[in-house]
Amino acid sequence: MRMKEDAMLNGQLKPAYNLQRGVDSEYVTWLNIFPAPTDTTTLIPFLKDMENHLTFKYKNIVADAGYESEENYIFIETNEQIAYIKPQNYELSKTKKFRNDISRRENMDYNPESDSYTCRNGKQLTAVSQNTRKTATGYRREITIYECDSCDSCPYKKDCIKGNNCMTAFEDRNKKLSVSRKMEEKRAECLERITSDYGTQLRMNRSIQAEGSFANVKENMNFRRYLYRGKENVLAQSILLAIGYDINKLHHKIVAKRTGKHLFKLKKAS
Repeated sequence: MRMKEDAMLNGQLKPAYNLQRGVDSEYVTWLNIFPAPTDTTTLIPFLKDMENHLTFKYKNIVADAGYESEENYIFIETNEQIAYIKPQNYELSKTKKFRNDISRRENMDYNPESDSYTCRNGKQLTAVSQNTRKTATGYRREITIYECDSCDSCPYKKDCIKGNNCMTAFEDRNKKLSVSRKMEEKRAECLERITSDYGTQLRMNRSIQAEGSFANVKENMNFRRYLYRGKENVLAQSILLAIGYDINKLHHKIVAKRTGKHLFKLKKAS
């Protein structure tokens, strides 16, 4: 059994159905239908369903920001796979507005030895409590609350403390942060992977191959809507479309003499 290297995931929202596809070497290798409107909760059941039917397990899981969650990171790691998931704040973090926002913990210095953050005014936000929060799927996240002991007379207070959903008067409020240390750790590890040359190549191929498979079916195959109702019927039609797509893809790769090619090469600026 040959170990497959990459699984590209992409979701397209249809009325009442969330169709998920796994793409490998430009071919749709697995798909499933979910009622959930968001992609985050579809990744784990998708991977489990795929493993129950295929004779191999993908090594690298490449997905867009919509699939990022602590639960997904932990599942992929426990399942002896490697996550290449773009963080939800990845694009935003490259903007000047994000980098200049002093209210964000990403722009504060974190000291792992003292387990504290340092704000723009040089004051420390220390861990004051911990709690457990349960997600919609039942996953439990450990959250640490960091708080500054006093923000009185701070010249940056209006720019640092934001939000109006608080019963405490603004002048009496202190800066607080709610942080999942596990999520921060896994996000940092994943960010390092996706920004490597290989990670960048995988992300580029996910965009071309996974998203391209939907564009191809919509535009080249002129598929606009499902003809039947019910999950089983929609799933059956999706499978038939995927088979047709894969046959067309094989034909084009044979004509172009590209069979055996798994990834498009990453173009580097000279």
